[in-house]
Amino acid sequence: MTPAVGKKATGLIAATFTPLTPEGEINLAEIGPYVDYLLEQQGVKSIFVNGTTGEGMSLTVEERKMLAAEWCSKAKNKLENVIVHVGCMSLKDSQELAQHAGEIGADGIAVISPSFFKPATVGALKMFLQEVAAVVPAVPFYYYHIPAMTGVHLRSRDVLEGIDAEIPSFRGLKFSGSDLMDFGQCVSYSPSHWSLLYGMDEDSFRSSTYNYLGSSVNRLISAFNKGDLTMARTLQFQVQDILCYAMDCGFDLAVNKQLMSEVSGLVLGPPRLPLLPCPQSKAVSIARKLKQVLGVQ
Repeated sequence: MTPAVGKKATGLIAATFTPLTPEGEINLAEIGPYVDYLLEQQGVKSIFVNGTTGEGMSLTVEERKMLAAEWCSKAKNKLENVIVHVGCMSLKDSQELAQHAGEIGADGIAVISPSFFKPATVGALKMFLQEVAAVVPAVPFYYYHIPAMTGVHLRSRDVLEGIDAEIPSFRGLKFSGSDLMDFGQCVSYSPSHWSLLYGMDEDSFRSSTYNYLGSSVNRLISAFNKGDLTMARTLQFQVQDILCYAMDCGFDLAVNKQLMSEVSGLVLGPPRLPLLPCPQSKAVSIARKLKQVLGVQ
């Protein structure tokens, strides 16, 4: 097979939540309405599924396959990019999910580092990534760096060194770390056809909060691109006001997921254990603040 070409990921990319029933089972029925909400209400055209926000590491391989297939099916001819996280503790499970993502037409795959038996060196990590990418050489490949969750603190810049020769399908990095020196060096090193997915960079913006703040952030970007810095700052401060309030309330994945339900009307259900459900009153309070700041009903 020829190496991946694919579309470069640009614009907002929402890290999606996984809809569950009250009993904790996968709820595929909400995915179609979820896609429509992102596109029509938030102007979000790309998604990252089965990642941290989607509780991917709490799902079985079969559940992740079902979800990936449904997201790709419902996003077809609507969204621009569906990037599926396929990383697992097991190389074989990661390869199985990668193969499946290729079969269902995913626009890209992302892989997290194993975190029980951790790679001791950059070389070991790159060997793992290479083995996963090799099963679907035509699918754009992203390394997902999130050291706070994996405990793997290898520098991403070192991982990127020469990676395009080792993984021809490599198309970028999802950087969810706090070491901005490392990220800055990644930006400096990266060729133009790669996408670096962070909170904010010049090509792509990736966040769970774009599930319900996408419209505001799209307006912010539009104002900035037009040179209207006054409007851009106003919108930026509004978003910051909402997120600061949320963090003061105690903002974790369970709260974030319940907040999305309150704002969107989608029935996303609780998180899966060991995460505990969010008290509805907390999410309602944050949703009220969001609507007050943005002036929406």
